[in-house]
Amino acid sequence: MTAATHSTLFPQVPESADAVLAGLDPEQREVATALTGPVCVLAGAGTGKTRAITHRIAYGVRAGILQPSSVLAVTFTNRAAGEMRGRLRQLGAGGVQARTFHSAALRQLQYFWPKAVGGELPRLLERKIQLVAEAGARCRIRLDRNELRDVTSEIEWAKVTQTVPADYPAAVAKSLRDAPRDPSEIGQIYALYEQLKRDRSVIDFEDVLLLTVGILQDRHDIADQIRRQYQHFVVDEYQDVSPLQQRLLELWLGDRDSLCVVGDASQTIYSFTGATPDHLLSFRARHPQATVVKLVRDYRSTPQVVHLANGLLGQARGRAAEHRLELISQRDPGPEPAYTEYGDEPAEAEGTARRIRDLIAAGVPAGEIAVLYRVNAQSEVYEQALADAGVPYQLRGAERFFERAEVREAGVALRGAARAGGNDALLDDADDLPSQVRAVLSTKGWTTEPPAGSGAVRDRWESLASLVRLAEDFARVKPEAGLADLVTELDERAAAQHAPTVQGVTLASLHSAKGLEWDAVFLVGLTEGMMPITYAKTDEQVEEERRLLYVGVTRARLHLSLSWALSRSPGGRASRRPTRFLNGLRPGSAAPGTRTAGGGGGIERGGAGGRRKRRGPVLCRVCGKTLTDAGEMKLMRCEDCPSDMDEALYERLREWRSEQARELGQPAYCVFTDKTLMAIAETVPDSEGELAGISGVGGRKLERFGADVLAICAGQELGEGDEDD
Repeated sequence: MTAATHSTLFPQVPESADAVLAGLDPEQREVATALTGPVCVLAGAGTGKTRAITHRIAYGVRAGILQPSSVLAVTFTNRAAGEMRGRLRQLGAGGVQARTFHSAALRQLQYFWPKAVGGELPRLLERKIQLVAEAGARCRIRLDRNELRDVTSEIEWAKVTQTVPADYPAAVAKSLRDAPRDPSEIGQIYALYEQLKRDRSVIDFEDVLLLTVGILQDRHDIADQIRRQYQHFVVDEYQDVSPLQQRLLELWLGDRDSLCVVGDASQTIYSFTGATPDHLLSFRARHPQATVVKLVRDYRSTPQVVHLANGLLGQARGRAAEHRLELISQRDPGPEPAYTEYGDEPAEAEGTARRIRDLIAAGVPAGEIAVLYRVNAQSEVYEQALADAGVPYQLRGAERFFERAEVREAGVALRGAARAGGNDALLDDADDLPSQVRAVLSTKGWTTEPPAGSGAVRDRWESLASLVRLAEDFARVKPEAGLADLVTELDERAAAQHAPTVQGVTLASLHSAKGLEWDAVFLVGLTEGMMPITYAKTDEQVEEERRLLYVGVTRARLHLSLSWALSRSPGGRASRRPTRFLNGLRPGSAAPGTRTAGGGGGIERGGAGGRRKRRGPVLCRVCGKTLTDAGEMKLMRCEDCPSDMDEALYERLREWRSEQARELGQPAYCVFTDKTLMAIAETVPDSEGELAGISGVGGRKLERFGADVLAICAGQELGEGDEDD
């Protein structure tokens, strides 16, 4: 890591209020100094909106204009709130409250409930799905697992749009919402769900907002007390507020106008949860005297990436599109986005994994690469392909870093070692802070080499390795620091949810990638039916899908790859078409409304220059059924079909794999995955041709390991038979 990176990890607190403004561009500076009246910041992707609003708060605090305890900054995720708290702490404004809507409302509800209602606040229901299932059963409405999730989501949507059960069917019809079941049935389940909650004295997360709104509407004394506490409000991601959150914000404000909102209508991608950009788009109408600042200088992405992003929005329609921002890249030119067409999904995954491996070999850190897809179900084939290519990865969506059990345990161990000081024998041979941390964490599962596989053991190791890397960075910036200083830093980061980066290629859905960025982004599966998704029927739903792709494109700093597959499985009919959103933007495609003959000039055809042969359909070798699941294709049989695996052979292959992994200094799955070893042990190949036909045994691995594997399958000890050969 460079010294510049160290300085961003542990920056110096600005010496004065004016120093807080240093380094801001003219528009960001205008945001930071607009401290009175309503302010609306229209901020495009990568334009430094979080920087602008955190410096605004910090400047107001440092200049004595704002009292830290009087400011409430709200956003939509714990991660974003944690990042804001971390930045404010680094700017010398650590006393400011930065929370999600739910977190802020819950604190107020817990404090005022005894006064407003009496008694204890009802228990918060962590997961409502079980109660929804019971409500459905009592209504004699049978719900499978997927329907249960969908109905639960419908209830959440109804509550954040302030729709009561009796009005739900009419609200669905008015909004053109595609309900997962008959709306009258969902209305019945919704009504009984609410009754069950009342009977059992529990509330859900939406109730937290509803009850807070109710108390503030009915009890003016409580509303006045909150307004005396919080006099200045900042709302990030304002395009994502729901009607219920907007109502709560209005009650917090009262008749005042000290409000700063930040958002981008072109990044509205959560309308299915009740989010709407209407409040952002009508802000000027509600506040005619508002200061409006547009941030369009894109510091994240190269001109090539920004050009594609602008092109996507240039074809958009609807109210949000009328307020789109034309981004201007502030970075040096980079490579053009790569467009690749593959014959089938496994080929697309393998091609993506090869490109990622090449990027890592060229010096791009694995943690700065992401594969983004439309739905989580697309992840498996990419997990397998990356594992086969020996590329570490992490699935996004796990619990927050400092809440992980292994991180909490590590914190306790480090704190104990810091208290023991020189009396801890574990630290006898540790001369500096990093070696002390390694010594302590080695008792919790950290090792110099990562474990094999990609499950819970690997996840735990990655967490501990992140703490080791953080200690190394901390020691480089503060050479005199000891364990106690590091523990203090970890405690402050935990309080701010300011987590270090876990290394590994990120696999994530486009929705969960919002707010993140990487050096290299691979947007995969970009076919009609997936982008836009099949169930996007109305014009507005299709436009939201376009905005989702725009969000994906703008996650990339330098390298951007867009790909699609013509069929789902090898040998399948090539009936798919690339997404309409790229028409007129990818080379060789026609702009919307025009026709073109031929196709694809400038489009790279996947398969690594013809190295991958077109294969016929993969058939189950037991029942003959065509296989489409990546794991089943690797085994060449259905999961449910009986296995004839040679258990003894499988164990010998595992032992051999472990030895190879140790010699190569790589995780075991980089040699062969468990599924590939199972397939070998089931088919027992006796020739290179048979071995090469097993999924996961590519040409490179065949050349490197083929002789050993065939010898083991033949029952030979390695090294036998050379003279006969």
